Amino acid sequence: MVQMPRTLLIVDDEAAARFALRRAFAAQYEIVEAGTVEEARRQLREYSPGVMLLDYTMPGEDGMVLLEEIGNNPEAPAIIMITAFGSERIAVEAMKRGAFDYLPKPYDLEELRLVVSRAFEHRAMHQELLDLRERLSGEGQFGSMIGDSPAMREVFRAAERVARTDLPVLILGESGTGKDLLAQEVHSRSTRGRARMVALNCAALPESLVESELFGYEKGAFTGAAGARAGKFEQAHGGTLFLDEIGDMTPATQAKILRAAESGTIERLGSAHSTRVDVRIIAATNQDLQQAIKDGKFRQDLYYRLAGMVLYLPPLRNRREDIPLLVERFWEDLTRKYKRPGAAFTIDAHRRLAREEWPGNVRQLRSVVERLFVFSTGAQVSSPDVDMALEPMAGATTPTSAEPYFSTQDLREARRLFEMEFLTRKLREHGGNVTRTAAAIGIERQSLQEKIRQLGMTRE
Repeated sequence: MVQMPRTLLIVDDEAAARFALRRAFAAQYEIVEAGTVEEARRQLREYSPGVMLLDYTMPGEDGMVLLEEIGNNPEAPAIIMITAFGSERIAVEAMKRGAFDYLPKPYDLEELRLVVSRAFEHRAMHQELLDLRERLSGEGQFGSMIGDSPAMREVFRAAERVARTDLPVLILGESGTGKDLLAQEVHSRSTRGRARMVALNCAALPESLVESELFGYEKGAFTGAAGARAGKFEQAHGGTLFLDEIGDMTPATQAKILRAAESGTIERLGSAHSTRVDVRIIAATNQDLQQAIKDGKFRQDLYYRLAGMVLYLPPLRNRREDIPLLVERFWEDLTRKYKRPGAAFTIDAHRRLAREEWPGNVRQLRSVVERLFVFSTGAQVSSPDVDMALEPMAGATTPTSAEPYFSTQDLREARRLFEMEFLTRKLREHGGNVTRTAAAIGIERQSLQEKIRQLGMTRE
């Protein structure tokens, strides 16, 4: 197949119409022509056009036949249907079958230029997303974790190596970077993977309960101990004990963990007998343990016992190239969760997400993506949609006095301002596509175009 940059395929049975369109677009794009549907099929096989202008009425097979054949093929060009019949029925049918847009003859050449330009942008965005999905399926994964950046690839390589050993592992990183997921994957790939991984969040329990949770207790060991209970060390026997937020433990509890880790034995509260336990410890924290050691808040000997291998998960702001991969994975998960397709992310939306600092890291990103999925109503997710999702009250629609139509006392002016704001947002949701916007808000395409002209708006 011949690869041509920004190739426009013109399919029209009238030679004069093809000539006029060639003159209009030859300066911007490589032009390929076809006078019949069969000839268009040959051109599609030979070339790789990004956009196709497809006439509806042609001798033999009409344009709708070709549209139905390829309209929903992910490798197909963006198709703009052109016809002498201004029927809304044809427009709706064309859009259902995968057309990018629809223009009736006689069309305005400047509007056609704009639609073709948007179609090429749409095709480029679609191809970029396909490339992202291909990378996602074949690269930069470690179990459920995703990352194609050099930093994450190094983490995955180190985790893969240490997983095959029985060394204790210390995972460092800010909150929300996925330390628990990395711990689970290291356990799953180890020789202990068939046994249990038992987790304890050291920061979630009061100090008075940590010891009983870790080592268990005998009946009557304290008020309320109605029966004996095995602690986390015993529960994890033969497997892995994951101590999350280890930096929040008091020095007294740290000493008991160190003793259990070194001796391989524990004592339940209220018992005088020691129990042998065979566990691999994986610990994690978002704190700077080296500074905590200097400050006397963390035992240096426990650090050395836990840090058989140290894995550092970088914050999301230091691996921004991974954000599109994560967004695509989250989006796919959400389509399965909610059992409905989601809108397509524009390139600007991906870039806006990549610019954010993400203090909550991957956990925060996933939360924002889910808000975008739940509240998105258009065909595309745009940069302004991302801005709204990042706000604390994302999704709220209560009007405020800050909106321009509340700052005027004139009803007609307020109506005009509201219509401009409403149409601007809806056009943005649908990538500037007039046909899709008109269908979404329940009016005819011509009525929407007339309203845009009345309000002095531009498609840009």
